[in-house]
Amino acid sequence: MPTVQTPENRLQELGLTLSEVRPSVGNYVSCVRTGNLLFTAGQGVDQYHGKLGKDLTIEEGYKASQQSMLNLLSAVSYELDGLSKVKRVVKILGFVNSTEDFTDQPKVMDGASDLLVKVFGDKGKHGRSAVGMAQLPNNTAVEIEMVLEIEDEEDIR
Repeated sequence: MPTVQTPENRLQELGLTLSEVRPSVGNYVSCVRTGNLLFTAGQGVDQYHGKLGKDLTIEEGYKASQQSMLNLLSAVSYELDGLSKVKRVVKILGFVNSTEDFTDQPKVMDGASDLLVKVFGDKGKHGRSAVGMAQLPNNTAVEIEMVLEIEDEEDIR
């Protein structure tokens, strides 16, 4: 009998692991559920700092958005007790710390989008906005938030 392919299995196959949930640094929570939708707070990255177009390359930005998405998936996994309850990734919003003349925010955000499709397959295909920002907290390169449709509401904390 074939093994059921879970999002966690796919992450493991990609050589990626979810980290500990990052603590909130203000008066907010990392996830809010309403009905069958889960809205996340923005998650930045600890490894990549500076502006795209000045301090970081597009490739580094791609990796930063992938890491930001892994941080988001950690928060979602904690909230849902695993990633298998994700029915659909609805939308992601990516903020890219970039110079005034940098226009490749979509290429940076592909790191997050590509990861979601690898982890969730067709359920990971989503709407997306990628915008440049003059500055982000702690000079992080990328911050992302997302909206998910979830399978069942009874098992949510």
